Amino acid sequence: MDKIIETQAITKIFQVGEISVHALGGIDLTINNGEFVAIMGSSGSGKSTLMNILGCLDTPTSGRYTLAGVDVSNMTGNEYAAIRNEKIGFVFQGFNLLPRTSALENVELPLFYDRSGRISNHRSAAVEALTLVGLEDRMDHEPNQLSGGQQQRVAIARGLVNRPAILLADEPTGNLDSRTSIEVLSLFQDLNNQGITVVLVTHEKEIAAYAKRIVSMRDGLIVKDIPVENRRQAAADLESLTARIKQEAEV
Repeated sequence: MDKIIETQAITKIFQVGEISVHALGGIDLTINNGEFVAIMGSSGSGKSTLMNILGCLDTPTSGRYTLAGVDVSNMTGNEYAAIRNEKIGFVFQGFNLLPRTSALENVELPLFYDRSGRISNHRSAAVEALTLVGLEDRMDHEPNQLSGGQQQRVAIARGLVNRPAILLADEPTGNLDSRTSIEVLSLFQDLNNQGITVVLVTHEKEIAAYAKRIVSMRDGLIVKDIPVENRRQAAADLESLTARIKQEAEV
């Protein structure tokens, strides 16, 4: 399998006054094309710091990071921005959608910063991404006209519109109720089944159980990296939840 992500002895040290905070203590991680990986850990474990480096939002203090065959360890700010826009799709907990702007326009936004010229028809690409997440009939709706789950679907479409090598999701269900969370996880599983590489950061074991592989972190180190046994299937869980809600409503 092709390696999408490979880190070698990645460290990150933050300087807080005279104190050095070692956020990452030497991370060796490989993620292959087509994987669905959950990076899990409690607050302070280093998972968010690692995601920022994997997403080219921050640079490591030392070590080597290769993204889709390109060594990005020592790139300039502009080079980081270019590879981030071309190779990575982001999904955040807070959706980060522009208000008073349609779903279609929100999804188009990253393409205005794409200098590679890979995608010539922005509108067509945005329509394709929204269709992929099942929102082809909500393209003209603004965020306040959409449910939380629909807003997150718009955010996922925005992450996919530049046809990235990898989709990075940071606590994507953190602001959603249980049913909507399962709907979003079902979408991630569907996208992954279509060959899209997904890396999901979470502190919840229940959410990580939908991935194919769990990388557990503690104190800036990877302490466990294992395949998921008895992987949860979101579509089946959603069907069971719907049936239970219907049954309870009839009582």
